[in-house]
Amino acid sequence: MHDAGSDAPLTIAAPQIFDGADMRGPGSITISHGRIQAVSFGAAARDSIHLPPGAILAPGFIDVQVNGGGGVLLNDQPTTRGVRRIVEAHRKAGTTGCLPTLITDCSEVIAQLAEVAAACLEIPGVLGFHLEGPALNKSRKGIHPEAEIRVPDQRDLAAIKRFGSRGRSVVTLAPECVPASMVDELIAAGLRVAAGHSDATGAAIGQAADHGVTGVTHLFNAMSQLNGREPGLVGAALDDDRLFAGIICDGIHVDRAALRIAFRCKGRDRLMLVTDAMPLVGTNDRQFTLQGRQITLSDNRLTGPDGTLAGAHLTMIEAVRNAVALLGIPLADALVMASRTPAAFLGLGSELGRIAPGYRADLVAFTAQFDVVGTWIGGAGSIGPPSRPARG
Repeated sequence: MHDAGSDAPLTIAAPQIFDGADMRGPGSITISHGRIQAVSFGAAARDSIHLPPGAILAPGFIDVQVNGGGGVLLNDQPTTRGVRRIVEAHRKAGTTGCLPTLITDCSEVIAQLAEVAAACLEIPGVLGFHLEGPALNKSRKGIHPEAEIRVPDQRDLAAIKRFGSRGRSVVTLAPECVPASMVDELIAAGLRVAAGHSDATGAAIGQAADHGVTGVTHLFNAMSQLNGREPGLVGAALDDDRLFAGIICDGIHVDRAALRIAFRCKGRDRLMLVTDAMPLVGTNDRQFTLQGRQITLSDNRLTGPDGTLAGAHLTMIEAVRNAVALLGIPLADALVMASRTPAAFLGLGSELGRIAPGYRADLVAFTAQFDVVGTWIGGAGSIGPPSRPARG
């Protein structure tokens, strides 16, 4: 095991380097003060950290939708300690930047998270937060608690808007359920707005995009579907190049054919891999409680008492592996969808998602078998034996 401080000069030599666009190598990168200083190809200096034979060094994964991990659900522990546990669990699977995600909850929980959000940004790997709700369409609620779904009142809005200055935070809402002026208000506060849990028409989504909505939350799930005479949110997402779309690539939430169609329509520069992970990731547990309902893991599927899907049991390295296998795409495309594209969605495309001089040294190293062997955040990290997160 080798540990490096973020300010210590460091050289990492890798058999292959994915630079954010192409697979290259062998080569090495030099890191100083948390940023990449140089990238070179050929023989590396003898004092370099050498990755195992066949390993790939890539930009660290960015997950814009992660509800929990390490036994913690953000809704239950909206604290710095809870956020740290979630981030640490997912880092083991290559995630170096994420948005801890709060699903629909009462005003008090939103306010509690808002109070600690600034402090949480000091935790390596926290890029902001994702508030999934409460302004959703009850007809597309999924596992969200119907009793808490609502149009935000002034108290809610005040708390939600605080996240606009807390990193690169996102709000998911159903555009048809709120006035367009509320979307304008959230964007003006510095938030990114995504459409999700929505029964909107294609035209309504186009109008929302005109107002600045730039994302679609877990494409195909909990939204109006594509039909011949009404494209719905799915059709609008596939058609409108202004919209980034997150997709859960676990082989459960979206059929393989639909995954391939989404990739053909959106491409690697607009389709993002997300986990929608729940607290069982990084544990050997098979059950947890979500707002009073027991959620059970069986055959890698998380469901509530009525069979409704309840998030995913998925990590980013698994999502990358699945994208290659299920979509039949090159590894390079899957890696773009796991890093460069979410960085662009968050407005961090000049900081993250590439291995190039000046970029932040947020990196992941993994083997050809998709076992993570190292991560670095701002140049601080380590390499060790191949690591696979615990599976339920």
